[in-house]
Amino acid sequence: MERRIPPALLILLVALACAVAVLTVARFRAHGRALEDWLARMPAGDTILLYFDVEGLRRLGILEWLALSQLGEEPEYRAFVEQTGFDLRQDLQEALVGLHPDGNFFLLRGRFDWGTLARFVRRNGGSCRNSFCRVAGSRPERRISFFPLRPDVMALAVSRDSSAAEQLQVRHAAWLPRPAPKAPVWAAFPSHRLAAAGDLPTGTRLFAKVLAETEHLVFALHPVGDRLELRLEVHCKSPSQARAVLVQLEGLTETLREMIARESKQPNPRDLSGVLTRGVFEQHEARVAAVWPLERPFLESLAAGGP
Repeated sequence: MERRIPPALLILLVALACAVAVLTVARFRAHGRALEDWLARMPAGDTILLYFDVEGLRRLGILEWLALSQLGEEPEYRAFVEQTGFDLRQDLQEALVGLHPDGNFFLLRGRFDWGTLARFVRRNGGSCRNSFCRVAGSRPERRISFFPLRPDVMALAVSRDSSAAEQLQVRHAAWLPRPAPKAPVWAAFPSHRLAAAGDLPTGTRLFAKVLAETEHLVFALHPVGDRLELRLEVHCKSPSQARAVLVQLEGLTETLREMIARESKQPNPRDLSGVLTRGVFEQHEARVAAVWPLERPFLESLAAGGP
């Protein structure tokens, strides 16, 4: 004889399921609002934005692929950990970085012992006043300033200006003209910054030249099974420019395949040849979308300091 679930228990289970769903949606919405607030605090203008959901990467088991484990080998970092007890490999949960011509700006969510951090600053010749701390960095142009935006959020700047972190107290219109990608790692920047970039990896310079004339770029890393996908959105000035970019990206990819074939070689899954030759491109009005698979051999080589 089948046992029936009592109506009261069924109602309770349905109510619990609804409560979990509501809390999950609320958590994601709250996270989205917090990230919007962070984006609005970054300096306006010529800023490259980098985002890392460190907690999410840790859960996915791919944090080591980003070579953070090598930080423990740096003497300055080891000294910082020993004196403050803060280890970003374990205590950092989320980070938004703004790379601006006037300095680098950081909003960091994690577990902070503010008293210990203040003592670290004073031991190294710095000062803290009303929770705002300043200390010299390793070079004259690296003046460090920070303050607690919230108990679990540090606002920090590295700049020639010893009070640069004060800029993170102010909200203004974020330049990123769309919702941030829902990805554990992403980067957004004005396309012309590609032209000013330093030494780009071999095989990427021609791609960068094509993209430098567009409006802005958004790169995002998405977990897909046991690998990652690098997704790019190229925001162009017009659909005709987007079409030209699409044709050029497809042409460069085919040229790279032919160059490798002429040398009687195969794309190497451990370097950029194995990534760039597998690009897939689509146009959506004034936007071009691109996807490159990042397999485990390439990520392992990257984490080991390979090309």
